[in-house]
Amino acid sequence: MNRSMHQLGRATALTAALLLTACASQKAPATADVAVSRNAVENAVQAGAAELAPAEITAARAKMMRANEALASKDYKLARELAMQAQADAQLAQSKSNSAKATAASNALNEDLRVLRQEVDRANTQ
Repeated sequence: MNRSMHQLGRATALTAALLLTACASQKAPATADVAVSRNAVENAVQAGAAELAPAEITAARAKMMRANEALASKDYKLARELAMQAQADAQLAQSKSNSAKATAASNALNEDLRVLRQEVDRANTQ
């Protein structure tokens, strides 16, 4: 009986150690994912997402807040999932912003070309 109690104690200690290791190993990736997502949101904002992709950046910010709350409450799995979703939303917002800027630049260039063609045509008809 004493031997089986000793083995049970060792098994319990081993299980506890494994659980602590699993929790610690989940914390690092979750923390890293939240940091990467935070940078993605900041990059999207700097790209003009607040003006050019407001719905996407609002969603990214909301998910970042929830990811930070999950991280603080040590729900590392949820924190990681939300951080990854926030990163995807932020990247979409940044892409939409960049696309809108490229479209505006293209439209401006097309307008400049139109005006230049009119001037060339006017010069050729005189």
